[in-house]
Order: sequence, then structure tokens, then C-alpha cells
Amino acid sequence: MKIAAVVSTKGGPGKTTVSANLGAFCADANIRTLLIDLDTQPSLSSFYRIEHEAFGGTYQLIAQNDTRAEQVISRTCIPNLSLILSNDPYNQLSNLLLHAADGRLRLKNLVSAFADDFDLILIDTQGARSVLLEMALLCADLAISPITPDMLAAREFYRGTQQLLKDLEPLSLLGVHTPPLNIVINKLDATNDASLIYQSLTETLADHPQIHLLDTTIPAAVSFRKAATEGVPAHRLEYRQPLNRRSPSAFSVIKALACELFPDWRPQFHALTEDRLSTQLHGNRGRACHV
Repeated sequence: MKIAAVVSTKGGPGKTTVSANLGAFCADANIRTLLIDLDTQPSLSSFYRIEHEAFGGTYQLIAQNDTRAEQVISRTCIPNLSLILSNDPYNQLSNLLLHAADGRLRLKNLVSAFADDFDLILIDTQGARSVLLEMALLCADLAISPITPDMLAAREFYRGTQQLLKDLEPLSLLGVHTPPLNIVINKLDATNDASLIYQSLTETLADHPQIHLLDTTIPAAVSFRKAATEGVPAHRLEYRQPLNRRSPSAFSVIKALACELFPDWRPQFHALTEDRLSTQLHGNRGRACHV
């Protein structure tokens, strides 16, 4: 089982969009995927229609150490895609974890209970530095950080991320290490400024041993916004490249991102072709996921 945390030290870069679309693509590629929504503003919890809602969610999982699937794991409208809903609107978990002996390591100690039922766990986090973000990061095998192609935002992100990694470094004495951090540029448009910013980010991040800028970028395409509005995975909504657009289809973008992040599953990802997905969609399975 692989565990990936989608993190950012500031809000607005598109964490939930990346979590939801990456999770749905992996699920369509027959990777048994579990989403965990740790954001107190639970956008991921309402991204896809829920077919079966469990009684509990993240509060029961983390505050009560409840790992019983029937109690905390809900089932989405997408086969192979499950979800632990965020149900901590008053941010009680942060206070609890700050005073718990195992606070930042609690999720790491709990998720092993899901290893028999899932191949991949994707954790969506708050868009700010918090104990929940740190807990998710220390639980993960890899981290994914979307950032927008804006130099001021990117510099702020870089400073915040460097400080975060530095603050967690003492835990290495306990055998707990922060995972490699994979940066994906989100909402990249076709302007010269965006290209210059991308090149500048490439140079800025080149020498950091733990931060890697992914080759895959997510374009500022309307298909991703429309997919979020309709509660449908972007790769299902746009699985062929539009004739009037230079940027690739949402299907191609998310597939490339999945292949880059999870190379061990490339055979499964490559087996999910446009034609195969088209067959699923025309079998009346793909679009029946509206909220």
C-alpha cells in the first residue's frame, strides 16, 4: 500500500482538485484507492456523490482510533474509490493532537489497518501549516504539492515548505522521516510569463535534495473547473483532446501525473486507454456521478 499526502502551506493552489482527480483516475485504473479528507473545509468530502455514507469519519478515525471500515469508510459513486469524510468542523482534532503523546504520528500508526483493502491512500490536507498537515506528511511515502505559476506565491510556498521540513527534521532521531516532496504546477496557462515562472521555479528547486519539480503540469483548462462543478472526474469529462486547443486532454494530463508519481503502477495506467474509457462512458457508467 502506498500513501501520498497532498499538502501546501498556503491555501488556493488546487489541492482538492489534484486529490479528487488523481484518486478517481487511479480507481478507474483498478487501483483500490482511499481518500482521507483532513481539511476542516471539506471540499473533497463533497466532490463526488456518496453512494454509502459511513456513520463516522476523520474524527472517529483519529480521535477514537476507530479503523473499522463499516464505521469510518464511505463509498463514492466511482468503483474502487472510497472516502473517509471530514467531520471535524470545529477543528477539535488539532487541539487533541497537540496534547497527545503520539499526536503527529497517530495517523501513521492507524493506516496500516487498511493495507488489506486498499492499494493507495491519498490524504487531502488543510491549506495552512497545522499539526494535521504535519501528521499527514509524516504518515506518507510521498507528498504532492500543487502550486500556481505565480512567483510571489511560489516563493512564499518555498519558504514555508523549507521551514516545515526543517522543523520536522528532529523526528528523524526517532526513525521518522519526511517523504520526498513532488511539486506540480497547477493552472499553467499558455503565456510567456507562465513559461518564465516555470523556468525560474525549475532553477530554484533544482538544488534541494528533498523537493522535486514534476515534468507534468496541469493546464488552466476549463475542463477541470467544469468537472469540479459537475462532480465528475476531469479525465472522464474530457478524455479526448479538443480539436481547437493546444493543451492535452484532462485524461492525458492526469494519466501522465499518475505515471510520474506512481511508476510501479504504470502498466495499469497505460491499460486505461481513451478507447477503454469511452466504452465505459457509453456503457452509462462514467457520467452517473453527479452530486
